[in-house]
Amino acid sequence: MKRILALAIGCLFTFSVYAAPAAVYEKSAKMPLSTAATRMVHALKSHKFKVVLQIPIGKKLAKHARAWGADYNRSRLDGIHSIVFCNGWFANQVSNKDPAMLAVCPMHLTIIEKHGIATVLFVRPSVVGAGSAAEPVLRKLEHKVVAAIDAGLR
Repeated sequence: MKRILALAIGCLFTFSVYAAPAAVYEKSAKMPLSTAATRMVHALKSHKFKVVLQIPIGKKLAKHARAWGADYNRSRLDGIHSIVFCNGWFANQVSNKDPAMLAVCPMHLTIIEKHGIATVLFVRPSVVGAGSAAEPVLRKLEHKVVAAIDAGLR
């Protein structure tokens, strides 16, 4: 009986130590959304990404505030901004390994602001592509994007 109990407790500790990586990378800094967006664009470019598009999502949603009534912005975010970006070399490498993983290309990140804190949100390609032949390339890509995010919010 003691062995079974010890084994069960050991399993609980083993399972609690292993944690899958979060599907979304989050990084926050005390700064307004506009500053965070400008810094992120600069950081992405300096890390060899092409910024394709910027979308002021919060401003676009605000146009629907009256129509959506109490259902508008329940999380009370002060702003939402999205940046779409790409790196051709990585896109080619992903395509060579697993064309279906081009679903992550182009990539995007979303910046939200609440109470003067900007938070960058980025879906981790390595989590999306776990088990894919492109997973090693996706991990390198993710590392490069995370480095850009970290640099942009310093």
